Amino acid sequence: MVSLTAEKSEIDVARAPPLDASRSRLARVLTEHYDFVWRSLRRLGVPESDAEDVTQEVFMTLSKRLGDVVVGSERAFLYRTAVHHAAHVHRTRARRREVTEPEFDEAPSSARNPEDLLAGARARALCHALLEELNFDQRAVFVLYELEEMTMQEIAEMLELPLGTVASRLRRGREAFERRLKQRLAVAGGA
Repeated sequence: MVSLTAEKSEIDVARAPPLDASRSRLARVLTEHYDFVWRSLRRLGVPESDAEDVTQEVFMTLSKRLGDVVVGSERAFLYRTAVHHAAHVHRTRARRREVTEPEFDEAPSSARNPEDLLAGARARALCHALLEELNFDQRAVFVLYELEEMTMQEIAEMLELPLGTVASRLRRGREAFERRLKQRLAVAGGA
């Protein structure tokens, strides 16, 4: 049994990329995709207070599985991992029945007037609220297509889904988003 373990260790070490190459690849991926992962997690419903930690968890998962990820497909791996982590956050919040507090924007830019800042903050809050009401699978596709401006083919490859499934989720997500937006605007107009 000991010899088998020793042989396996030698094989794993022989197949593993050099440590410096792995570190530089991980550093490059982190630099190139950190903002994308953080933004995706927020759009998938991870509260801002948890987004930094969950982003780190996504990159920790990548670091553990770096040898399994094909060079050039890191972004797809990161998004799939982010979707799984965001779903875990949703399940955890549902079990705890946590009520999230409304979030405040960062310090305002002096280039815009307060009315513009308020309108922008309200629009973002409405968008996040409407996204929160979407089915999680629809939301993942909707965010990539509408907000990240990816093609359906790219989304299908990234999420490892058939193109028809992506199209269906996008169509249903758009319909639900639009319906809820109209409801909110009707309520706001009547108030």
